[in-house]
Amino acid sequence: MNIYSHSYSVILDNMDLNEYRLRPIAAIMYIQDAFARFTATKSMAAYDLFPKNIYWIVGEFNIDFVNLLPYWSEEIKIEVWFSELSKLKIYTDFNIYSNNTLFAKGNACWFLIDMETKRPIKTDTFSDRIEVRNELVSGEHKKSIQHETTEKISEISHIINLSDLDFNKHVNNKSYINIAEMTMDNEFKKSHTIKNMNIKFIKETFLNDALTCATYKTNSEETFVHKIEKDGETVCQISTSWTNAKENLPILEADLNVKKEALINA
Repeated sequence: MNIYSHSYSVILDNMDLNEYRLRPIAAIMYIQDAFARFTATKSMAAYDLFPKNIYWIVGEFNIDFVNLLPYWSEEIKIEVWFSELSKLKIYTDFNIYSNNTLFAKGNACWFLIDMETKRPIKTDTFSDRIEVRNELVSGEHKKSIQHETTEKISEISHIINLSDLDFNKHVNNKSYINIAEMTMDNEFKKSHTIKNMNIKFIKETFLNDALTCATYKTNSEETFVHKIEKDGETVCQISTSWTNAKENLPILEADLNVKKEALINA
């Protein structure tokens, strides 16, 4: 099985209340869930690896939003596959569809970590279970672009609590994105649509750690860098690129009326 596919329905908690569409952060969490399900078919899910003192971490995540995101209750389908192996890195690529239309695509870089040493293990340990499909949705897997930051526009502090943790007992990827999102001006988000998100996970953080997140402008007018730090050291860096929603991805009242009628008649 080179490509794994799974479908989901957009639930209310994953809807953007400004636009009534799937939140971009929710799309990322669906992708990670599909990846977890995919690894389970290979006997490489978290519960398969824990007895071997191994766990998964994601090192980098890149997603492009190429079309309108689906509304609440609509079905989405995710396709994910192993696309490249190096000595220590495992890459996956993915596509996300709604109504047979591609609306997001991207890739992620994963590591298998030894619980005791906290170091990556060689991928050839599981090479017999990983079938590589040489199909890359965005060209070759390159290093992410490092945007030069200029003015700091906002900063918040956050103490990690239990709701931030995942089953590895370190901070969930979703929490980093949520923290970064809270530094963005709400009026800007209402008038703009995110087009790309690149996330670099640099260091694990844990319960009761004190984090700060600062958002910076860059030389590109609608690209921002969000640096999440602990004790002055960057633990996660996120870059986001946006486009003017009114000009490029309008929210159509007609679409909402069609969707409302479909739900009433269902």
